[in-house]
Parts: sequence; structure tokens; C-alpha cells
Amino acid sequence: MQITWLGHGTFQFRLPSGKFLLMDPWIEGNPAYPKGFEIQHADIICITHGHFDHIHDAVPLAQRFSPEVVAIYETCHWLESKGVKNTRPMNKGGSQKVGEVTITMTHAIHSCGILDDGKIVYGGEAAGYVMRFADQRALYFAGDTNVFSDMRLIEQLYHPELAFLPIGDLYTMSPREAALACTMLKAGKVVPMHFGTFPPLTGRPEELAALTEDLPTEVWTLEPGKPVEW
Repeated sequence: MQITWLGHGTFQFRLPSGKFLLMDPWIEGNPAYPKGFEIQHADIICITHGHFDHIHDAVPLAQRFSPEVVAIYETCHWLESKGVKNTRPMNKGGSQKVGEVTITMTHAIHSCGILDDGKIVYGGEAAGYVMRFADQRALYFAGDTNVFSDMRLIEQLYHPELAFLPIGDLYTMSPREAALACTMLKAGKVVPMHFGTFPPLTGRPEELAALTEDLPTEVWTLEPGKPVEW
């Protein structure tokens, strides 16, 4: 699988089949989005919560590519009101097969208001995802969250080998809390995200690496627009 970080909390996964899965698409106005990068297709879009920096481009991309769009029930309802087709609503603890990926929605500690015409509307709750693939590998995409003790249950149930954790602080956990998350998740690799986009997001991957140097977990720092293989 090919993984491309598109800045902030946005990622593109090119699956072994050649299909594309987008996480939390934010392109327009994203200062960390790689210049010149073009999203050529989307077969699946997954949204962790309704804040603008995670959902901003979901509607135009859905209208352009007609992907299956996965989100919590209330967020899917809002997307449908904006003309998005092929929504796949779900809730925490549930799983569904979307294309070749089995997607399970997990808890996250964060808010989920959707900015709509100058007002914030209810978008359900923030969530994370576990994704399981045909080769039996699993990854955990935390979305925006603080560390929480049920990450131990995520490890016990799904054994993710790769985890994506926010580290920026202020709106999510910092490297200190993310280091504790690493001890509970026991993933072989952790990709830091949601840092450096704006000055207040001060957490850095090197801080997380220093705090986890005694753990069997590699901090895998990606560069926006540079694909890596997993």
C-alpha cells in the first residue's frame, strides 16, 4: 500500500488494488498541502469528524469522483443535505466492508461541530478508524483525539501494526500524551500528524521519538506529497 501525507490530518492511501482512499480531505486553504499535488481519484473517503480542517473538501471531491463516503451517522446526514451520494453511515464499535477494506469506527476524545453558513451544527461525535486489509494487516487512524485508556482495547481487539496519531497539542494531544498512546497501542510504526500547520500546533515528531526511544515503536515521519510504501 502506498501512503501519501497531504498535510495536517489529510492522507491518501493507494490500495494494492490501485483504488484510492482519502482520509479527512482538506485541500483548499490547507497551508501544509503539497504545492502542485493533484488528487486524481477517490474511491473511498473517510471522515473522522466535522471540523473544517477535516471535512472541507469532502463535498466537492464526492461530487467529482462519486466515492463511498464513510462517517458517523449525523455527519453523513449533513453530507447528504449537501448533495453527497453513496454515504456509508456508521457508529462506534461497528464495522463494515467498503470495497476491499473492513472499516471499524472507534472512539475519539474531541468535538464535532460542523460549520455551516456561519453556524455550528451538530455533527455527531468525533471518531477514529481501524482499517483491516485483505493481507490481514491493520492500521489505526486516530483522527483528532487525546490519549484514552480504551486504546488498550483497540490493541487487544485489532492489533494495529501502523498507527496515525495527532501530536500538535492545543486541539489534540501533544507528544507527551501520544507517547502514552504508543505504549498502549504497541504498533510497530506510528505516523505523527496534525502538527506544524499553524504556529500553535507546537508538537514535533522528534519530541515523540525521544519520549518513545525505549519502546519497540518507530516514529515514522512523512513529508507532505512524498509517497511511502507500507
